[in-house]
Amino acid sequence: MRYIVFIFSCFIILSGTTTFAQDKLIPQPIHIERGLGFLDLTAGIRIEESSASLTKEHQLAQTIFEGWAITIRDQAVENVPAVKLVLAQDTTADQSHESYHLQVHKEGVKITAPSPAGIFYGLQTLRQFTLQNRKLAVYEIRDKPAFSWRGFLVDVGRNYQPLSMLKEQIDVMARYKLNVLHFHFTEDIAWRLSSKKYPGLTNAKYMTRWAGDFYTEAEFRELIAYCADHHILLLPEIDMPGHSAAFKRYFSVDMQSDNGIIHIKELLEEFATTYPGLPYLHIGGDEVKITNKNFMPEITRFVEELGYKTVGWDPGSNLMSQTIRQLWMGGPEAVPVQGEMVYIDSKHLYINHMDPLETVTTLFFRRIGEQDAGHRNLKGAILCSWPDRAVAAPKDMFYQNAIYPSLLTFAERIWQGGGKSGWVANIPAVDTEGYTSFREFEERLLDHRQRFLSDKPFPYARQTDMQWELIGPFDNNGALSQSFAIETDPFSDTLEPVKTVVGGTVILRHWWADIIPGVIDNPEPNTTWYARTKIWSDETGSKPFWIGFDNLSRSYASDSPASGTWDKRQSKLWVNGTLIEPPIWKQAGQKGELEIPLIDEGYSFREPTMITLKKGWNNVLIKLPVASFKGADWQNPVKWMFTFIPYNVDEN
Repeated sequence: MRYIVFIFSCFIILSGTTTFAQDKLIPQPIHIERGLGFLDLTAGIRIEESSASLTKEHQLAQTIFEGWAITIRDQAVENVPAVKLVLAQDTTADQSHESYHLQVHKEGVKITAPSPAGIFYGLQTLRQFTLQNRKLAVYEIRDKPAFSWRGFLVDVGRNYQPLSMLKEQIDVMARYKLNVLHFHFTEDIAWRLSSKKYPGLTNAKYMTRWAGDFYTEAEFRELIAYCADHHILLLPEIDMPGHSAAFKRYFSVDMQSDNGIIHIKELLEEFATTYPGLPYLHIGGDEVKITNKNFMPEITRFVEELGYKTVGWDPGSNLMSQTIRQLWMGGPEAVPVQGEMVYIDSKHLYINHMDPLETVTTLFFRRIGEQDAGHRNLKGAILCSWPDRAVAAPKDMFYQNAIYPSLLTFAERIWQGGGKSGWVANIPAVDTEGYTSFREFEERLLDHRQRFLSDKPFPYARQTDMQWELIGPFDNNGALSQSFAIETDPFSDTLEPVKTVVGGTVILRHWWADIIPGVIDNPEPNTTWYARTKIWSDETGSKPFWIGFDNLSRSYASDSPASGTWDKRQSKLWVNGTLIEPPIWKQAGQKGELEIPLIDEGYSFREPTMITLKKGWNNVLIKLPVASFKGADWQNPVKWMFTFIPYNVDEN
């Protein structure tokens, strides 16, 4: 059943479908041109093997065509279209190491690139094409990335992930042209890489979560090789001197002490000897009190002598000038071309702090380093998933943090460059360029979920059709339960909307309101706002909805909602005048604790709420009161927001 969302008194006309999936590529190429005619593959195709350095790429080409059920013919067969993979510079184009030129013409497919990585990315683009009657439409694509580092961080120190799960994420990264896996495997909670010299370091008794789970030497070698096969740089992080409680529990010394320095050097030397050839090592450095000002300079020099280029967190400890800075705190600020420091941007790229629907909006508009493209001092960015809070199962992270929708959206932005200055949490208004571009991307995102990721956790729903009228503010004098006349007649002609907004998730006021604007221009404490809309249903029946009024960060020890409430602000929801009750929470009123996993507190990881709709138009009214903007404590910040959206994975 398809039901379409309308704003009261304003109609949306849904856009038509696109003929070719080639027009729904992610990331969208820099230059794409549709030609005339088709490449007919009825007789099969032959793959012309060229350079020995492209063996894996030739195998990938074969996999792509076999996946389309196209017969692979012997190279000697004549009068059959061919796939040609050519390593060559294009002197007529502005190229990067990872650029490619993809041509689909009537005689076959040709990919030209200056490196195997470029060939690989050209094949990944081809992989997104679709056949019609065993024919490929003629296209020409010239493409290159805006940024050289396009990364994703996985935190396996806090929450262990099996190697098979890591490989699955690498597969998705590679398909969408991400090229750095930041692997954070040492933490206060656990040290998760085996050591021959100190095998007891990974003993379960020294781990406080996922005790006994770690990566063997063979598994880590396999991870390195798997990344290399997918043209992904593995950036290992051995966090120093902070986040090192597991190290201290085993060695019984602080890492910054004289004995601690001896032991960490032993581990670093063993790592370099066991896993040679890795060019970079992330040395951490954040969230720690420096008691030995010589520690980080000494360790940096030692790591460099082992052959690594170092990366560290900024702000953090006293990093040396040659260490690449990974930015993680503060507001949007342009990374300058001047100076000697080199940066990677991870500011406001922590998806563990974002609502799943907000994540896609934020990442789509995110301007990396406040620059349109990389430069000598800005390598790129790394998207981060930091599930500080324990999870009951590794897969839960994918529903709580919207990992796959995030990866695809980030891949689009980091490859294309551009974006919007400042940080955006809400979809721009209809009839703006921002709305149009986001809606077009959303169509591609949902298309890719259906075609390539239907078997994976993908918590996202179409939200550009959702429009709301905001009415307020009403002074509640701090009494969150106070009612106002709108609740009895929500669509009265006497109620003049203040603003029309778009989205399945709407943020009135962000918890970081000083740098991330909400939809209310001048939010005031002790006020109540209302949001209203109308929904059409073709028939009477019960329909699934995502509903929420809080986004509990997966990094804070936030409290669970009390029994009988949606949130601490006494938010309410009516459909056709009927109050929609909150779920029966499994951890109602649970005091926040990082070792107690979230179970159903977020809409993306609990069963949708079923609501009975009548045939025709259905009225929706949401009450949004707030008292103080200051939370009970730092673990429970006030993020004034709501989520309400029809959710049916087959229709979204």
